[in-house]
Amino acid sequence: MNNWLNAKVITAIPIFIAVNLAALGVWFFNISSQSMPLILGIIAGGLVDLDNRLTGRLKNIFYTLIAFAISTFIVQLNIGKPIQYIVLMTVLTFIFTMIGAVGQRYSTIAFGTLVVALYTTLTYNPHASASWFINPTMILLGTLLYSLVTLIVHLFFPNRPVQENVAKAFSALGEYLDAKSVFFDPDEIEEIEKKHLNFALKNANVVNAFNLARTALFYRIRGQHRHARTQKMVRYYFTAQEIHERANSTHFDYHQIAEKLKNTDLIFRIQRLIELQAQACQEVAQSLHHNKPYRYNQRVEKALSGTLQSFELYRHKHLNDENLIVDIQGLLDNLQNINLQLNQLEQESNTNEVLAQIHTAQVTGLKNMFSTIAGHFSFESQLFRHAIRLSIVVFLCCTIVDFFQFNLGYWILLTAIFVCQPNYSATKTRLRQRIIGTILGVIVGSLFPYLNPTLELELGLIVLTCTLFFFFRSNNYSFSTFFITLQVLLSFDVMGFSAEAALLPRLLDTLLGSAIAWFAVSYLWPDWKYLQLDKVSRLAIQSDAQYLLHIVGQLQFGKTDDLKYRVARRNAHEYNASLSTIISNMNSEPVKYQAYLQEGFDLLKINYSLLSYVSALGSYRDKMRQLQQTKSFLSGFYPAAKKIIYTLENIEKLSPEIFTKLHENIELSLKAVSQTEIQVSENKAFVIPFQQLNLIVQLLPQIYAYFQKHQKN
Repeated sequence: MNNWLNAKVITAIPIFIAVNLAALGVWFFNISSQSMPLILGIIAGGLVDLDNRLTGRLKNIFYTLIAFAISTFIVQLNIGKPIQYIVLMTVLTFIFTMIGAVGQRYSTIAFGTLVVALYTTLTYNPHASASWFINPTMILLGTLLYSLVTLIVHLFFPNRPVQENVAKAFSALGEYLDAKSVFFDPDEIEEIEKKHLNFALKNANVVNAFNLARTALFYRIRGQHRHARTQKMVRYYFTAQEIHERANSTHFDYHQIAEKLKNTDLIFRIQRLIELQAQACQEVAQSLHHNKPYRYNQRVEKALSGTLQSFELYRHKHLNDENLIVDIQGLLDNLQNINLQLNQLEQESNTNEVLAQIHTAQVTGLKNMFSTIAGHFSFESQLFRHAIRLSIVVFLCCTIVDFFQFNLGYWILLTAIFVCQPNYSATKTRLRQRIIGTILGVIVGSLFPYLNPTLELELGLIVLTCTLFFFFRSNNYSFSTFFITLQVLLSFDVMGFSAEAALLPRLLDTLLGSAIAWFAVSYLWPDWKYLQLDKVSRLAIQSDAQYLLHIVGQLQFGKTDDLKYRVARRNAHEYNASLSTIISNMNSEPVKYQAYLQEGFDLLKINYSLLSYVSALGSYRDKMRQLQQTKSFLSGFYPAAKKIIYTLENIEKLSPEIFTKLHENIELSLKAVSQTEIQVSENKAFVIPFQQLNLIVQLLPQIYAYFQKHQKN
């Protein structure tokens, strides 16, 4: 496949073809006055375009057209009746926002349906009351045209979206491994503490990329017959998860290890090996982007071989430092496994693929959907607060436009809805990008009259601006706003209105709509992220405890990467990612709320350390299956592990006296059993499980202190 034909280009192909066909129809049938609703219908169809297999796409199109039809005709019949229209738009906004509780796909279609209501308002012509049905019909026709084109494009590139999502997962994994490699830079030992935050944020990026890949795969493998390419992507996805668990494992304090190894070649070799593995993950991503088979780079194998030889020399010179040797051995075992996963990536001998299951949260059945939505009817729900806030914004915008009779005033409403996001930091970013894009669009658009464009040129420019709007929509909102502003001005000219007369209203309406959205997120039940720290941190610790519970069960009874284990692992990483996102958002909130930022950083580091210690136990499941576990190990390790799990699950509820006794009891039992086990057993492999539990136990007082402080506050 050509290098230029990437995911962004393929995504823009349907809009390019559909708008071209629409422009051709406008020119051929001489229906310039209906060009705007037709083009806006195509754009609305693009906004709700969801990746799925063919049957899933057909269902999405069917439900989308029904929702769009109801929305556009109801709004069309109520425009010109101020009170009815304001009430209708306010109610529709609340309903469509709350539908988002059911899932991301329903949320996307619901938002698109709200946008169609806005597009119907923007294209309303009070002088064409006799043909009131034309605008809604043209909007639906545009949506249908886009949907048919996207079905045809899907037949040419049926698996490309899934492949691109898996590629992004490997790319994020490569960046994560790069971030891990800097911990082994002997010249920056003093900077290690500062690198923990960046490492945690990179982990959040990996989790988000994995979620996108998992969702894409979920909708492809629900059918009984799986495409061979989909099977391959499932294998790649599971491999990425395995690499992530290994890379996420921590057996030691990075600062201490770096201090001990800083004058040896071993630390340099470890760093280089991890860097090469990061590069290999990026090569996997590139092979998927370019639709080529991945070829394992033998340089990675040579680097591993050199690192193992260096470790053997170091081991013989430091026989007395057993703990350090065990720590490094644990790290190298994980790096060896990463090499193995990369080397076997293209092999199709995985017998578990046929039975592979991918889980994603999904609400089915009307009763369950209503129950899920009803569960959010509380001001504790971020979605409910956003629905109320956005409904008030819509009410204010509609009232202002009707009261002052602004020309083209409903652009205020359009801007406010697109800019007003669920939280302050997202709204602030979107607001800035929207204003910049609109100002640039108005400046460039003011030059159009000097070109004396023909109808053909204007239609061609509409095709170009619509295509570029979609091309930049997901990664540069300023550019997409710039191009959609040009498209609107061109459409006005095509319809016979004065584009010059629309320049100033477009700019002023954007500024006013942005101001209303900013006011809403700042003062109407603001979603300040520091208020969520306590709740998310509690869920993060509990999910870590559940992950540890599944690992301990598999250490005892044997490794199986079953669905329950993978869900527990994913939940632990997702809550850690949520914690990272909250702290990142706090950084852009008003200064008066940033007093909680340092506390957030400390909490993120503690939780990430806990998760990495637990992951290290998870990566040890294979080895435990090969060992003969002694009676003293069975009677000592597992009871201690279960006490740790109990402590993590109930850490908020424990009184200081009970926590202290429980903590001391765990420490003493681990110390006694580990000493007995090491003395009795010749196999030093049992040291690592005890070591990981000890590392977890060392974090318990810090976690307990955090929750105690918050309970007092």
